[in-house]
Amino acid sequence: MLVRPDEKTPIARLLTFLEYGERMANECAKAQAALAPDSGSRRFLLTQARQEAAHAVVFQGAIAWLAPRHLGDAPFLPALEEYRKKLNDALDRQDVLETFLAEQVILEGLGEAILTRIEEGLAKRAAPFGRLRRILLQQEEAHHGFGRRMLERAMAEGRIDAETLRRRAQDYLALTDQIVLTLSDLFESIAEDPTAWAQDVRKFLPPWLTEVPA
Repeated sequence: MLVRPDEKTPIARLLTFLEYGERMANECAKAQAALAPDSGSRRFLLTQARQEAAHAVVFQGAIAWLAPRHLGDAPFLPALEEYRKKLNDALDRQDVLETFLAEQVILEGLGEAILTRIEEGLAKRAAPFGRLRRILLQQEEAHHGFGRRMLERAMAEGRIDAETLRRRAQDYLALTDQIVLTLSDLFESIAEDPTAWAQDVRKFLPPWLTEVPA
């Protein structure tokens, strides 16, 4: 089943949100590379920055294929802009661990959840560029995994603890909840269950961030 004409615009608008997120991640990864604690991390972050820029171009092409008249017609997401400002504040403070939490762990987790759900819908509709979409998703998974490993290493070395990370995550997670609420209508308009993918967002977060100790 191909994408129906009435589904093209809402899917394109969802992809426009992801394109904006990729451009935000590109800028963040470049800034993180300058703060990276070692050469291996610096190389990974510079590679991530290049991949995020490429992802944004892929999304832009998909948007043009789906609904060229709506190119640039992004959902109104003030919460995402607030997220960007909060992330930039952490970069200005050179708090690289908070940036890993906010960008690679939480924001990439949100993007991975949305992209996974969109991928399932596009595969069901026999949309083109399946291999390219799978490569993109694998790269997003790698970025997310990198952030988790960096924070887990920092916790193991005693540079930060899970309680501090959970406390810092609260504002970021509240903003992602607002983003989820705003995008729900778009998922409903293409007959996808927004509740299911909203629950997926938390599934992509590490247990030490979501589990409250007894």
